[in-house]
Amino acid sequence: MVNEVTHLPLPTALRAMASSAGVTAVLLARRRLHNPRTWVGRRVSFADGTSGRVYRETVAVRPSLDDPAVLIVEFRLRGVRGRGHAVFRPISLLNTPLFAGFPGFVSKLWLAHDEEGRYRGVYQWDGPELAVSYARALWWALALVSDHGSIHYRVLPGLRRDAFLRDPGLAGAVTVGEPAWWRPAAAA
Repeated sequence: MVNEVTHLPLPTALRAMASSAGVTAVLLARRRLHNPRTWVGRRVSFADGTSGRVYRETVAVRPSLDDPAVLIVEFRLRGVRGRGHAVFRPISLLNTPLFAGFPGFVSKLWLAHDEEGRYRGVYQWDGPELAVSYARALWWALALVSDHGSIHYRVLPGLRRDAFLRDPGLAGAVTVGEPAWWRPAAAA
């Protein structure tokens, strides 16, 4: 399991996000990026007592998944409260080029804000080190719009997203004092 590490230098992160945008354009042109509704509407509960409803799913068509890893990202948008959340959800689709073209991206579940106003993304990656690279670049984009200190991520090597959501015990034993924001309790 990989916990947070420092973010990438800004120029490196900007190059990575620009490259992702270019690859995303190619994926879209080749019809290899989809928004299935398999998980949309389902509620995912977390071990910290919060939950979020899946409002979008994004999937890249890939030949295989050789080195599965789950990435969970959490953040709280700065100044977005009440009806602002309803405005954010459709606009968030514009963020797709910032992640879909990263090497190793397989899929993302977009979770609406929880009871504490935190958003989560639950991703499938092919390669835990690629998931970490993405999370380190993403930090800059999230820092522009998020409350300071609210950006967190976890990478869980060797796991497939759907199996992990259905059986949170796959992540291993809970460590005393460990934050529980990333550990699902149930998916309905």
